[in-house]
Amino acid sequence: MIEKAERLKKLPPYLFKEIDQKKEEVKKRGVDIIDLGVGDPDLPTPPHIVEALKKAAEDPQNHRYPSYSGMNLFRDKVAEWYKKRFGVDLEPEKEVLTLIGSKEGIAHLPLAFVNPFDLVLVPSPAYPVYKIGTIFAGGEPFAMPLLKENGFLPDFEEIPEEVLKKAKLLFINYPNNPTAAVADTEFFKRAVELGRKYNILICHDLAYSEMCFDGYRPSSILEIPHAKEVAIEFHSLSKTYNMTGWRIGFAVGNQEAIAGLGAIKSNVDSGAFQAVQFAGIAALEGDQSCVEEMRAIYTKRRDIMVSGLRSLGFSLDTPKATFYLWVEVPQGFGSAEFAKLLLEKAGIVVTPGNGFGEPGEGFFRIALTQKEDRLNQALERLSKIRF
Repeated sequence: MIEKAERLKKLPPYLFKEIDQKKEEVKKRGVDIIDLGVGDPDLPTPPHIVEALKKAAEDPQNHRYPSYSGMNLFRDKVAEWYKKRFGVDLEPEKEVLTLIGSKEGIAHLPLAFVNPFDLVLVPSPAYPVYKIGTIFAGGEPFAMPLLKENGFLPDFEEIPEEVLKKAKLLFINYPNNPTAAVADTEFFKRAVELGRKYNILICHDLAYSEMCFDGYRPSSILEIPHAKEVAIEFHSLSKTYNMTGWRIGFAVGNQEAIAGLGAIKSNVDSGAFQAVQFAGIAALEGDQSCVEEMRAIYTKRRDIMVSGLRSLGFSLDTPKATFYLWVEVPQGFGSAEFAKLLLEKAGIVVTPGNGFGEPGEGFFRIALTQKEDRLNQALERLSKIRF
């Protein structure tokens, strides 16, 4: 028997893979599944982006190895978009790095800055890759609980001094997956101050910056004075432009962080397909009405589900951003137990909150990635379950 490396033995089962397996078991029994689990947009990529890919894919110049750091033109457009969206100035060659989706950048970053047994501050509940990337680098994750009473923000005051002195990285993510919480500029100021005081690289995952509602506009941590001294920010075109399968994103910010991540990537991948980068350019500089349409669709879905769930007795906040709902499980149930009940009794897939980390116990996550009629069907099925 071939023995696996210790780093793999330390990993929990990947949450969404486990959910897929359970879903398939129920499907085999002929159950019509309404999947509100994984955050994968059901909306198509806008046509002008698809056309840009088609045109670029036909050009033989794009069939060869791309630049490791990304096309200069793509990075220029990222910098222009950041200036227009956040008022942040970026030097494309030194402060922008093209990624094959933000997930790989987040996973690879610890390899550049974390030595074995170094501490990394990781929120919990959270997107699993922050913790997994730390483990792959040999680091030790230190959990920062995201609690309802704190607005699902980490309480930096609760982190022991000795931990802060040893920490290399701090991951944050607002608008937040899975809780849908948002952070204000005061929170980002505290994060930057913490990073400067203890020489910690602040890693902000901003994948949901454009998935926002009711006039709310999320901020970039790089808007904070001195943020570039200690912060790197990850962004993706996946959610904004319904491009999850395309695998294109970028990291921006601190030059040393960008260079370190770039050094790792140049040794483990050969860059993003240039045709996809041209599609990314079309997305960033093209007509943004498609983004407004996306927001309008998710606003309607959010309102249907929030209203419907509350009418059935569920407790949840109305999110200002993301396409997630973070819902409290009914009294007397655990998160995994209730998610299993919904799948078995109603054919509805949700994600148990404790799958994102122990502090997520008592909640489940709904992804608004189904059309309105299916969401209404889900509510109808829920109304027939006794719990």
